[in-house]
Amino acid sequence: MNANNELGAELRRLHDAPELLQVVNVWDAISTRAIAALPDTRAIATASHSIAASHGYEDGERIPLDLMLAAIGRIVDATDLPVSADLEAGYGNPGETIRRAIGVGAVGANLEDGTRSFEEAVAAVRAAIAGAEAEGVPFALNARTDVFLHDDQRPTEEKAREAIERGRAFLDEGATCVFVPGRLDETVIELLVEGLGMRKLSVIGVPGSVAPARLEELGVARVSYGPWTQRLALTALQDAASALYAGGALPSGVRVLN
Repeated sequence: MNANNELGAELRRLHDAPELLQVVNVWDAISTRAIAALPDTRAIATASHSIAASHGYEDGERIPLDLMLAAIGRIVDATDLPVSADLEAGYGNPGETIRRAIGVGAVGANLEDGTRSFEEAVAAVRAAIAGAEAEGVPFALNARTDVFLHDDQRPTEEKAREAIERGRAFLDEGATCVFVPGRLDETVIELLVEGLGMRKLSVIGVPGSVAPARLEELGVARVSYGPWTQRLALTALQDAASALYAGGALPSGVRVLN
């Protein structure tokens, strides 16, 4: 088994394991090295929003795919851990985009449905799985549905039913788990786990989210943090700069991580 196959098999195992998989999202080589150095880090996940921002682009596939893939490749080169790449909605060709991501070393991916119809969303997951299978590498597809990010007034239970319907279809096509971003409370998480199955739900951690230990108890497979990790780093940077401008000094606890 070659290195990519081993990494892909390990990433799949981490999603299937009874323990919650936490991935603290990164956006470049040095953030990858800082996170990978921690003993509790088992896998690396990129944040497309953060990669785009670091290159001066807005989120939403505005960064050119070649530039996104190059950034993912540098992240892969900075660690020996399996890397899951956030590929947004697949840049118009999910299957080929997955193949190209595997080509730079990724062994997993997020793929979002955005505003796609049910049929289009399922077809995109099918194409992504086919692209991964064509490369012959075990691959963990975190198929995302944005039902809870839509700005509508539907009852929560109705949104949960749609997320479950889409998620089940994604799982039937071969997705490893179903990513439902949003600030979900325990009641919603319980509904989604019941509908999708234990260790099949992936969520995002945002300020005010359910704590990781409780997510594990509820049967969630994975939690990631999206652009919030970069926001945290930038908040610390901006606050430090404000303190320096006000006559302060660098704090003594700063670690040399670069």
